[in-house]
Amino acid sequence: MRKTLLCGSVLLALCGFSNLAMAAETIPVGHLACYTGPTSDVGVPYGNGVADAMTYINANGGIDGKQLKFETVDYSYKAPQAIATYKGWISGLKPVAIQGWGTADTEALVQFVAKDQIPYFSASYSGHLTDPSGKSPRSKAPAPYNFFYGPSYSDTCRGLVQWAAEDWKAKGNKGKPKFIHMGANHPYPNAPKEACAAYAEELGFEVLNPIVYDLKPGDAKAQCLTLKDSGANYAYMGNTAGSNISLLNSCGTVGAKPQFLANVWGWDENSIKAAQESGDGVAVPLGAPDWKSSAPGMAMVHAISKMSDPSGETYRNLHYMRGVCAVFFMKDAMVAADKMPGGITGPNIKKGMEQMKDHVPAGLEGVCTPSTWTNEDHRGTTEISVYTTTYNGGDFKFNKQATVEVPRRDDWLGW
Repeated sequence: MRKTLLCGSVLLALCGFSNLAMAAETIPVGHLACYTGPTSDVGVPYGNGVADAMTYINANGGIDGKQLKFETVDYSYKAPQAIATYKGWISGLKPVAIQGWGTADTEALVQFVAKDQIPYFSASYSGHLTDPSGKSPRSKAPAPYNFFYGPSYSDTCRGLVQWAAEDWKAKGNKGKPKFIHMGANHPYPNAPKEACAAYAEELGFEVLNPIVYDLKPGDAKAQCLTLKDSGANYAYMGNTAGSNISLLNSCGTVGAKPQFLANVWGWDENSIKAAQESGDGVAVPLGAPDWKSSAPGMAMVHAISKMSDPSGETYRNLHYMRGVCAVFFMKDAMVAADKMPGGITGPNIKKGMEQMKDHVPAGLEGVCTPSTWTNEDHRGTTEISVYTTTYNGGDFKFNKQATVEVPRRDDWLGW
């Protein structure tokens, strides 16, 4: 499915375009989305947040009067299709920035976007994307044009095991707790595997052999029996929410009940409702407030949501808010770039990002975490907010556990 969204006739009114505006200078942006495929359960709300945010920006004056000319392509989580789309954009759309999605495709495009000098704002939070110079011995390659909103997968997992170490002590347990990584054999779940295991060992955990389960939802009793036999106390789930619902339901039937730790894509409101009591107690890092939050910036998020839902009645889950934040950090970098010699180019947008220090986009206070990027470190934040969830008969709850500040260690850059 391929959709061009600037701005078809159906969306003309929403975008607030006039014919005069369409003839004016525009800013081309690629939007690589996952609306179908194995991670679409979280890709749809995130992609909707990205698209609504860009439409909202256009409807509210654009970037200093310049409209975003964005094109959304659903690549179904197929890395070759993502690369083909990118090459098509280079010869056609000629984007100055891209809003992307998954780990496999983002990592495959690192050298392309560096060569073409196109800032790439992914929904992959792989630690491999955080070293712009490639100076760290752990880095796979320099990633000077890659950015993402939120802590890396590795730092998130480190934050969870840091919380788990305290949880183990607080419950009065003795001996070494056992930690295990679970996930598909795929770049996304694998991204934090070694880094997190190393930190778990530093904290005194016994690290067990990883368990592989499919990204696609399905029966996982065999993996759950292995988990039960391992004696793991803390189990990190590296897959997306749909897959984890199946895992938890399967583990419930065989009596495997460690403390589950979810990655940022691995647990959300839909998961809580689908897993019901099977999911009670899952620890999850929240990258944004929920839809009913009274955080000051949620008023603007609700206005953004009306770009595709004028009724205002659609509930948006956690991933939607993170998509909005990813776009508004890009917007603020474009505003900064517009004031530089040469204007809104890829290199200037990169400079705009790398000038941000504890930055929160205006109007999104309490929604987007203050973030800092430099030309030597693309870890925007290392703060992890840990919550557990309870189904509570359908009136589900997020229960705050801790805010963990993961050390910003030099040897963890790019890892």
